[in-house]
Amino acid sequence: MKLILEQLEQKRAAARLGGGQRRIDAQHSKGKLTARERIEVLLDAGSFEEWDMFVEHRCADFGMDQTHIPGDGVVIGYGTINGRLVFVFSQDFTVFGGALSEAHAEKICKLMDQAMKVGAPVIGLNDSGGARIQEGVASLGGYAEVFQRNVMASGVIPQISMIMGP
Repeated sequence: MKLILEQLEQKRAAARLGGGQRRIDAQHSKGKLTARERIEVLLDAGSFEEWDMFVEHRCADFGMDQTHIPGDGVVIGYGTINGRLVFVFSQDFTVFGGALSEAHAEKICKLMDQAMKVGAPVIGLNDSGGARIQEGVASLGGYAEVFQRNVMASGVIPQISMIMGP
């Protein structure tokens, strides 16, 4: 059991590092926070509950089968701001330039669906180079799914987008 818990903690540590220390340092050198740091600043201390930390892309084309990063470039979950429940996603530019993959989009859609169920706001911290072109149509379809939820949530829950990158 101890070995399993150690492996789990190693996987969590890898997910928290996103694209790695070199890319985190590059983000900081530009005066920018990482995806997790942004959430930490935004939400009440200790209130963030992360979902789907270990989700990875399913793309095998263009050498993508050689690179898997836990979380797949987006941190999602819920927490509070001044005690009020909010759902938040934060794109991680250190992972593939924050580019949206099919799995990345599924995480955002899951978050938006839950926010609509409970009537809580969604805050998107966007820092992305766009679609993950290695996935082709699958990543573009992911954008369609996210945008469909933007439409469905319009007038139902508050949606706040902060553009923090390209």
